[in-house]
Amino acid sequence: MLNCQKHLFNLSEDVTYLNCATMSPFLQSVERIGIENLKRKTNPQHIESHHFFTDRKILKERFAALIGAPDPDSVSIIPSVSYGIATVTKNIPFNKGDEIIVLEDQFPSNIYAWKQVEQEKEISITTILAPPLSEGRGKLWNERLIEAISNRTKVVAIPQVHWSDGTFFDLKAIRKKLNEFGAYLIIDGTQSIGAIPFSIPDIAPDALICGGYKWMLGAYGLGMAYYSERFYQGSPLEDNWINHKGSEDFTNLASYNPEFKPKATRFDVGESSNFILVPMLAEAIQQIIDWRPERIQDYCRDITADGIKSLRDHGYFIEDPDFRAQHLFGIFCTGKRSMKEIKQILTLENIKVSFRGQSIRISPHLYNTRADIEKLVNCFI
Repeated sequence: MLNCQKHLFNLSEDVTYLNCATMSPFLQSVERIGIENLKRKTNPQHIESHHFFTDRKILKERFAALIGAPDPDSVSIIPSVSYGIATVTKNIPFNKGDEIIVLEDQFPSNIYAWKQVEQEKEISITTILAPPLSEGRGKLWNERLIEAISNRTKVVAIPQVHWSDGTFFDLKAIRKKLNEFGAYLIIDGTQSIGAIPFSIPDIAPDALICGGYKWMLGAYGLGMAYYSERFYQGSPLEDNWINHKGSEDFTNLASYNPEFKPKATRFDVGESSNFILVPMLAEAIQQIIDWRPERIQDYCRDITADGIKSLRDHGYFIEDPDFRAQHLFGIFCTGKRSMKEIKQILTLENIKVSFRGQSIRISPHLYNTRADIEKLVNCFI
């Protein structure tokens, strides 16, 4: 079992930060690398041609290791989830009448692009509604999703973990059903990758799109994506110089090569060599690999178990742990206090959480303790 890792961060002592699902704090090591690389441009004569490739290679290697991807060329550097999803929608061959399955209230970056496809391609979006707040809700939500998959289904585009309440979706079972129809599994991993173990060979998603500033502990403005071989002949959103073959040779860049680099490398965003954000994210991912996501789950389970039981005993609804992430859970105000009242108390106690729909979202990490959770619970009871 991991011990508390708060000493590796610079969090304020007067704040109880339970909001990593909105924005992670920087590790001290990531902050240091960011400052060092920011200063590099003060004297840019020290930035040489090979530096455009070295840090991005390290980042790809580490992200590939984190998710069990076959090789670094199967992943790409992206600026945002919406960019990664737009790449997917551009490269799936839709036919009139196809269906895309999504979840109720999933994050809009994994919705808007599909709605545009719905208008342009005459396909339909099916939204799987969340069941009522009762025992077995997460299990039933998974069952409803799998039952909805049919020969009309072209894409299931969902998160691994629902961003507002932590509901966990069984991607292996969903993939198995999709295989019957040759449909695509597109995963938004922003609220899970870095905190939950993930295996590309086990789940076989067609795309895994991740923002880097939450559970991967990186900076805002940079993310990562995995694309399967179904996309390896696809068209990127942009033709930038670095995603074409031969770009390493600066003396020959004007001998234009129309061929893209192999696999998912063609989908790298322009200026993916970002000399500040790329090494920061690479450092953060290495720390996550060292910690191991399964141990992050164990730690979060350990510090929250008693508090969650107390909240449930006092009438608040929290999803069953078998169908919920351990690092992210929603508290629904079915207990004695209203959301408005609880929000006021949390503000007074300087406890930072999020309010998402009808859920009060709690998202601890290794810098939190049982005492933090006890302080939170006292605001509810």
